[in-house]
Amino acid sequence: MRMRIRTVRTVAAYELKINVRNKWTLLFAFVFAALAVAISYFGLVTEAVVGFQGFTRTTASLLNLALYLIPMIALAMGALSFTGEKGASELLFSQPVMRGEILAGKLAGLFLSLAAATLLGFGAAGLLIAVQVGIDGLARYLAFVGFALLLAAAFLSLGAMTAILAGGRAKGLGFALFVWFVFVLFFDLLVMGVAFLLPEHAANQFIFLSLFANPVDLGRVGSLIAMGDPAVFGYAGAALVKFLGGAALANVALIGGLLIWIAAPLAISGRVLGRQDI
Repeated sequence: MRMRIRTVRTVAAYELKINVRNKWTLLFAFVFAALAVAISYFGLVTEAVVGFQGFTRTTASLLNLALYLIPMIALAMGALSFTGEKGASELLFSQPVMRGEILAGKLAGLFLSLAAATLLGFGAAGLLIAVQVGIDGLARYLAFVGFALLLAAAFLSLGAMTAILAGGRAKGLGFALFVWFVFVLFFDLLVMGVAFLLPEHAANQFIFLSLFANPVDLGRVGSLIAMGDPAVFGYAGAALVKFLGGAALANVALIGGLLIWIAAPLAISGRVLGRQDI
């Protein structure tokens, strides 16, 4: 049966309305704006310098914090949305709509909510920075925001998958926390540990391929490449740029990797959800 776009839009609008009504969108927008402004203004306080930095310095300082925060928020939103009140879930799934339409609609609504928060927060901060110090480096800042949105979509999809596989709110949130720990904190340590045990050539290949096994690394390397300094790419990023012959093609590969990280958990979620007895 063919998925109906109108139904997906209706579910997405309902999900977005819930998140706006719960003030989550405004709260996240405020957090993102406050972090960006604070990092821009106080980023050089250790060097006894206080004042707004340009977009390039702000992006570099904001990147690691965003790579911790955005996956956590997205995973929590995805897990909570698909492990909500049992009565509400049963009512929704009892309607004459396909489960795939509900899945796509809920994820679209969640993404719109998180995207609105991200764009409002980073957009307000970006406007203030532009007024204070000019627009030099704005393209790099916008590229960072774009990769942040792709990263949010990937972890929303992962959050939904973990919740659907878990089947309950406590398990769903526990699995989501585990996924965050693995990808954000543990993955790079594991890669370095395994690479240390391999011969040099095999270790270099393993590190290069591991880039595509972690959406956080894809977002990080893409943002760093957008900053235009080859020294900060890391081995995997530098190897990717060299292999593909330039930063533009490397970014295409990174964006493609993130799109796969969005689509694959979504496909798994759809298959599992279609077989569940709700």
